[in-house]
Amino acid sequence: MPSDLTPSILVAEPFGGYRLLDSGHGRKLERFGPLVLNRPEEQAIWSPRLSDAEWARADAIFTGDVDEEGAGRWKRREGLAEDWVSAEGDLKFSCRFTSFRHVGIFPEQEPHWRFMRERIEAASGQPSILNLFGYTGIASLVAARAGAQVTHIDASKKAIAWARDNQTLAGLDDKPIRWICEDAMKYAQREVRRGSRYDGILLDPPKYGRGPKGEIWDIFQSLPEILTLCRDLVKPGGFIILTAYAIRASFLALHRLSEEVFGPGVEAGELALRDENGGLLPTSLFCRWTAP
Repeated sequence: MPSDLTPSILVAEPFGGYRLLDSGHGRKLERFGPLVLNRPEEQAIWSPRLSDAEWARADAIFTGDVDEEGAGRWKRREGLAEDWVSAEGDLKFSCRFTSFRHVGIFPEQEPHWRFMRERIEAASGQPSILNLFGYTGIASLVAARAGAQVTHIDASKKAIAWARDNQTLAGLDDKPIRWICEDAMKYAQREVRRGSRYDGILLDPPKYGRGPKGEIWDIFQSLPEILTLCRDLVKPGGFIILTAYAIRASFLALHRLSEEVFGPGVEAGELALRDENGGLLPTSLFCRWTAP
């Protein structure tokens, strides 16, 4: 097999606020700052290593009760608030129980943050970063703290508000971040027409989604166009990072599409978390490319 078709496995390093304690039987046991959570994880088809008693000590368990909304889909320890503070290094952010089992951060993206931070800190001047589908803004804050000027796009007003709160919590209100509630595709199309260019572009698109004006996003139909737009927006020597969750696709599919759009030099594979027993938990697919 050619070397460029060998998948890269990027493993997240443990950081101050996060540990993967164990996984198995379709669940994962994680520490987010002061809390231990028990969440579903379909890919954890093996057996857990910790005892049932240790799993039972979790502060909150995601039940997915369809009769409830938001934090009601979690079985929480009595008196536990709906949100709390965690951190990546000295970067503080707010976590929150949501009805989609997420808590506002995807720890497996730590390799992307590390890659981006190193590129920004090594750059001359102030690099410009575009974060599409930016959610709660962790990557945007990492980039801004490293010295970049950031444009953060998300179609959800609630996500933008959460991201702004995270900026304040992190003590980064003085950093140049533009928070924009808009459809990612429309924004990228307009930026291409304007002739805008960026030193780095991040994409973390959902499988399906809707923009603020009802725009429809389907990753299999929409991804080729938005990757082409990103290719036209990135500066020579700049980077593009794509992360894809919850899709029935191989890394080969993303690699082939990315190579078709970008040309040679695409790195593709999986993001993974390492638990405290040394086992790896795959979480998502990714592609990464540096423009010539």
